[in-house]
Amino acid sequence: MEEGVVNEILQGPLRDVFDSAQLLTDVSGSGNNWAVGHLTYGSAYRDQIVDKLRKAAEHCDCLQCFFLIHSMGGGTGSGLGTRVLGLLEEEFPEVCRIVTSIYPSAEDDVITSPYNSVLAMRELTEHADCVLPVENQSMVDIVNKIKLMSHGAKLGSMIRRDSTVISGQGGLSGPEKPFDAMNNIMANLLLNITSSARFEGSLNMDLNEIAMNLVPFPRLHYLVPSLTPLYTLADVSVPTRRLDQMFSDAFSKDHQLIRADPKHSLYLACALMVRGNVQVSDLRRNIERLRPSLPFVSWNQEGWKTGLCSVPPVGHTHSLLALANNTCVKPTFMELRERFTKLYRKKAHLHHYLHVEGMEQSFFSEAITSLSSLIEEYHQLDSTKARLIPDAPRLSIAR
Repeated sequence: MEEGVVNEILQGPLRDVFDSAQLLTDVSGSGNNWAVGHLTYGSAYRDQIVDKLRKAAEHCDCLQCFFLIHSMGGGTGSGLGTRVLGLLEEEFPEVCRIVTSIYPSAEDDVITSPYNSVLAMRELTEHADCVLPVENQSMVDIVNKIKLMSHGAKLGSMIRRDSTVISGQGGLSGPEKPFDAMNNIMANLLLNITSSARFEGSLNMDLNEIAMNLVPFPRLHYLVPSLTPLYTLADVSVPTRRLDQMFSDAFSKDHQLIRADPKHSLYLACALMVRGNVQVSDLRRNIERLRPSLPFVSWNQEGWKTGLCSVPPVGHTHSLLALANNTCVKPTFMELRERFTKLYRKKAHLHHYLHVEGMEQSFFSEAITSLSSLIEEYHQLDSTKARLIPDAPRLSIAR
């Protein structure tokens, strides 16, 4: 909502990407307060937001889904962001809502971020069809690893300085800003997930198929994203051996966009969205190869959804986005609950929220109850992992 921030974008190299008539600003942001974003700005700008949403929807030939991109730690992203999510459900109940949420790190400079994040989590759990959680700390770690490799790592792992993941503006000239590299990773996530809607492919995946296939229970819709390649962007031609490595990387903890190790948790379902010159046989071979090392719930051993888009990202031969509905999100949520409880136990900073018209203390208790319930649901699934038995030999049927 900050006028200065939006004006900076409108004067930058990406100004032509945005329709200025669709932008909405106020003099200032929400002051790191979920209640100001959700209730004050949400009420004041409700009609304008709905009007802009309708205008955007009217321009679509085939409206598949809404993407909401927001941060969780501040006031506007968490508060107004989740208010927009509720408005999307009210105005377009049949259209899928996919949310990319940026979770704050423990060293966050917003003291009230645990409150904002937990209050937003309740809205995400209730109103989103899918949430792709991304952790700030995980992004920082990935960018640091990439930069280490680009500044004199071993031969063969060198990265182009102007690669789309680490360059300031995706190859455009200009000085790099502190968060550009992290934002570029987010941009690549969104480019990959929408590639089937924009390009041809032998196995295209509609965006609404993601929720349909990956979300077996309505509240457990948090899908852990991983991108690959991240560290091998300098390679122009990747032989088949490296193609297999790309699939392996997607399941390693170094490539997850939250700090998690999915191999040591339980999969409910998994989507592989591949771009480039990759065959269906390559997909099947790699799924069969990786299957024994990935614990899936007993009732969904075949829980794979695959998409093939024939057009690779610019400058590369192929890429892979994996979306895993996996119980490895539980530690992230538990850490958030712990940080919330430390503040809430002392009722610290609560008065800032309760001064906002319409805000009640019950919002806090209901939000933490919702989060604890979500953690418990993941915990119950996790506890079934010990009882998993290896697949019995299956009868092979010739096709």
